[in-house]
Amino acid sequence: MSIQELQAELQRRERGIRKLERRRERLLDELAQVDTELGAVGALGAGGRIRRRPRNEMNLVDSLAVVLNGKTMSVTDVTQAVQKAGYITTAANFRTIVNQALIREKKVFKKISRGQYTAK
Repeated sequence: MSIQELQAELQRRERGIRKLERRRERLLDELAQVDTELGAVGALGAGGRIRRRPRNEMNLVDSLAVVLNGKTMSVTDVTQAVQKAGYITTAANFRTIVNQALIREKKVFKKISRGQYTAK
């Protein structure tokens, strides 16, 4: 390879580096904008990290007690009702979690029959 060919190759690679640096800056600007939007809706936790677990005003047991107050419902129905009432979850198996809470909290919930619960 001649010196001219080597110089041409170096210039080509330097242009490629500048192009990549501009692209990186655009992506960093776009990421900063997305972080700003996430922060505005409360999805960023301490240190600017994305908070994966949603925050609810009441814990699950209290939310279930409010939904079941004066009613008898199946686990599936109460699961849907608590979500419709505003409880946010990212759990893939939320029905199972609700079922466990209903079984575990005997002071709060009463089992009427198989799969049917009410609040005490």
